[in-house]
Amino acid sequence: MSSNAYIFGCAGASLTAQERRFFQEAAPWGFILFARNVDNPDQLRRLTDELRSSVGWQAPILIDQEGGRVQRMRAPHWREYPAALDQMQAAARNAARAMYLRNRLIADELHGAGIDVNCAPVADVLQPQTHPIMRNRCYSNDVPVVVEMCRQAGQGLLDGGVLPVLKHIPGYGRAVVDGHLDLPTVDVPRDALDAVDFAPFAALNAFKMGMTAHIVFPVIDGRPATTSARAMKMIREEIGFDGLIMTDDISMEALAGSVAERAQASVAAGCDLVLHCNGDMAEMESIAAGCSAMSVSAQTRAEAALSERRAPVEIDIPAAWAEFVSLTKG
Repeated sequence: MSSNAYIFGCAGASLTAQERRFFQEAAPWGFILFARNVDNPDQLRRLTDELRSSVGWQAPILIDQEGGRVQRMRAPHWREYPAALDQMQAAARNAARAMYLRNRLIADELHGAGIDVNCAPVADVLQPQTHPIMRNRCYSNDVPVVVEMCRQAGQGLLDGGVLPVLKHIPGYGRAVVDGHLDLPTVDVPRDALDAVDFAPFAALNAFKMGMTAHIVFPVIDGRPATTSARAMKMIREEIGFDGLIMTDDISMEALAGSVAERAQASVAAGCDLVLHCNGDMAEMESIAAGCSAMSVSAQTRAEAALSERRAPVEIDIPAAWAEFVSLTKG
């Protein structure tokens, strides 16, 4: 299916006539949902059906359902999960199994709602200075542990029929400001970055989808990684990540310029897709006007990612939830 190089959100719990017409014309590659779009299971399933109907194919629908604070689907209709770092501490004796179960259970709920891509796992390495906005979303300060937890999380999602998105490439753990509000800059030597920040992404470079970090590494480039051709080349050639790369939310204040300028700069730097999350129609229209169809290489990577969509592996969900609760009681 011919699609353009962006992923869009929508404003509410159902599509407006204007949104439906716009999506039909703009042909985004996929969609992303937030809490504003989520009310109850029946409503959410209708919305995912509406979104796909607007573009005429089984377009991917994304959400951030990490658990903890970053959880768009919540009680009473969906399960609540602890923050990742809290879970790691509580389930220390069998952290890998708990992480697998967490994501297999999340995938079950997403798949039932018609959502087939989860923006998780988080491969950012916890540091003493990690900003609170990221801190308890990280799994560990130990690179091998981060890698193993990401593998378990990714497999849990895939086994539940949901594609994982590895984030935030090439690493966000040293950020000391909130990228939603300001641009983090990490001025440390390259060998330190290679050993810690970039290492999990190199070990996990077989993931088929990834999300950038809006962060500056002066040793790489003075531009944010999302809009830096040097950073993107490093991600592709040195980290070795050849999966489909989307930007983090292009409307975050870490980036300068209009959203259209940010989108164009991201694609020019080497990102495959622009992610725009807030559902603002004027902003989406400006992005659509300035971004063209996905490149041939982006389409190839997208096809490789979507080829991993499959029916969930059978599992006893009540038993899995009981085991998860037992493992995470501390």
